[in-house]
Amino acid sequence: MRSYLATLIVIIAAISYGCANPATNKPKATVGKAQPEANAARSGAMEELVISPGNSKVEFVASKVTRSHQGSFKKFSGTIDLVPNSIRDSRVTIDIETGSVETDEPQLTGHLKTTDFFEVAKYPKATFISTKIEPASTGGSNYMVTGNLELHGVKKSITFPATIEVTPEAAAVDAEFAINRKDFAIVYAGKADDLIRDEVVIKLDLRVVRK
Repeated sequence: MRSYLATLIVIIAAISYGCANPATNKPKATVGKAQPEANAARSGAMEELVISPGNSKVEFVASKVTRSHQGSFKKFSGTIDLVPNSIRDSRVTIDIETGSVETDEPQLTGHLKTTDFFEVAKYPKATFISTKIEPASTGGSNYMVTGNLELHGVKKSITFPATIEVTPEAAAVDAEFAINRKDFAIVYAGKADDLIRDEVVIKLDLRVVRK
């Protein structure tokens, strides 16, 4: 009997873990009205570092009631306009081809390209342009990044935490935060007995070598 109860507890725990919301313990991006972009990278003395799939990753985790899905975008380009000795005056821009989305399930990959989600035929590109980078209150390499995210035809300002490190060899940006897909008019609910959660975890891993 004890063995049966122990097995049952393990099974219940495994199911509960599998159904957990991956965004629960992630910082939530602050979302607001799109901001002017002209003030970014104000200094003329800057380095243009090229972001590509060869040195960086743009990934996400989405979930429904029963399970989570890992995803990424395979085609994107961008730049880090790096102002030497002034991270806060630098700028990050990324253009993502939404049709390059790929997940851990081929059927889901196809579904994400339809009008239920990204509508890649109508909105082939998503764009992020930073408008402000400020040191976080925790100090060190921690920053709060604000920028305009244009996704699914909706353009809004988002603010999220990131770790930014600049060495003589490279510039690195790491960020992991949650956004609400409905803020960008992606409102497909999923099946009645297997609803899709609103929060999506975004993961940015940029590793760009300096010239």
